[in-house]
Amino acid sequence: MHGLDAIDPGREIDWGKTSADYARFRPGPPESYYKKLNALDVGTQGQRILDLGTGTGVLARTFAKRGARVFGTDVSPEQIKMAETLAKLQELDAQFQVAPAENLPFEPQSFDAITANQCWLYFDKEKVVPEVKRLLKPGGVLVTSHFSWLPLVDPVAGATEQLILKHNPQWTAAGYLGRIPAFPTWAQGNFLLKGMFYYDEAIPFTRESWRGRIRACRGVGAALSEAAVEQFDREHDELLKQLTGESFEILHRIDAHIFVGETDF
Repeated sequence: MHGLDAIDPGREIDWGKTSADYARFRPGPPESYYKKLNALDVGTQGQRILDLGTGTGVLARTFAKRGARVFGTDVSPEQIKMAETLAKLQELDAQFQVAPAENLPFEPQSFDAITANQCWLYFDKEKVVPEVKRLLKPGGVLVTSHFSWLPLVDPVAGATEQLILKHNPQWTAAGYLGRIPAFPTWAQGNFLLKGMFYYDEAIPFTRESWRGRIRACRGVGAALSEAAVEQFDREHDELLKQLTGESFEILHRIDAHIFVGETDF
């Protein structure tokens, strides 16, 4: 998310520990996101797309369903294994590989688009930007995007964050303000802005799916011990029973920036 730290001091972040919950309860951006990207010529039939920090391959698999030729990379072997399993179950043509975004095993000018959803903050910009430029075809685009709940607006999300902080005070991703820069600082001098959008959408959850979504977040499943996650989840279940019914919605803000090289605009 824009403006948030990439680390939680004193905590190791291991997304591989969340793979089961991630695959089941973290579906990624809603259909409206893909429609908006499609209107900007991203994710179209036949495009070659590389999804960085792919996790369980949510974006990659969705683009593959739309007829794109998709590759996904991530530093977590567990996440890549889950992405491959899900793609096989869905009979999708998508390839996945363990690799850091800063050192990618592809030939120059291999991709029409490179995407990075909810992960750009974790990359070393001085290394990943040249890699992106190396791999994009002339006229190709980089898409960085986020799909984030709004804790200062949504009361359930806000209460959940307070419980996370009780169990993991080192978590630095709390209190997202929802501010979207018109042109991120890291992109200045590296890319030109082809387009951008942001909007809010209420995402449906049940108590079970919201608990799973939160277990799969950085402050819980990716950082705490198994016993600590179980204790958090019990308390979260009780909290949700006090706050809401079985089904509810959580307000999210979705944003995307679409960049091109300076010679491609």
